[in-house]
Amino acid sequence: MKLFQSSTREVPAVAAVPSHVAIIMDGNGRWAKQRFLPRVAGHKQGVETVREAVKACSELGVGYLTLFAFSSENWRRPVEEVSFLMGLFLAALEREVAKLDKNGIRLKLIGRRDRFSAEIVRSIEAAEARTATNTGLTLTIAADYGGRWDILQATQAMLKARPELAGGELDEADLAPFLAMAYAPEPDLFIRTGGEARVSNFLLWQLAYTELYFTDAYWPDFDRAALESAISSYRNRERRFGRTSEQLKGSAC
Repeated sequence: MKLFQSSTREVPAVAAVPSHVAIIMDGNGRWAKQRFLPRVAGHKQGVETVREAVKACSELGVGYLTLFAFSSENWRRPVEEVSFLMGLFLAALEREVAKLDKNGIRLKLIGRRDRFSAEIVRSIEAAEARTATNTGLTLTIAADYGGRWDILQATQAMLKARPELAGGELDEADLAPFLAMAYAPEPDLFIRTGGEARVSNFLLWQLAYTELYFTDAYWPDFDRAALESAISSYRNRERRFGRTSEQLKGSAC
């Protein structure tokens, strides 16, 4: 497995199109409420928007798309809504995997799996296995995921695999291979829809130098034009990674 360097250790390449886009898909319930529909209607429409986002990222040349579908904290939602989300998740997995495979998209899922039903876990494993050798866009779904959990599980896995590190001095490179997204570069662009301006325990380690973009648009309304606007905003950012503007200008000469 290829491991990517941390942006706090090495300055990554910067391109006009972000290599990795990470999105918190927020606002499904409020989108539905605005239309006097049940919250579940917003989640259904949100799945349609996921399809559009995957297609757009593939066509625009984005290499990695990571979507926060269900956080560790989302288990606190009403039982009926959680049950519906689990059913929707399972149905989407089984329905979409053939299309993803046909289009060369690799599917990965990160997060805990011990709280999902055996049926969902089997579907996850089957979908990952079916698309494992695809070389197009890597679509990652974060489900029952939390950034703090990620760092803790990585630390535990590291110490189990390398007990000699216990009590000694640790380096980022020691922990990096055990993080949930060790297979992907850190996100260049983070997008959150729905009007909230926080990262909500999403990819806490990986977002250290990511460009943040917040929009009032609810996820079901976040179409290709909205995605392209976010990428346009990203292109206008000056990504210094600790350097000065003068250094950037000098390196461009």
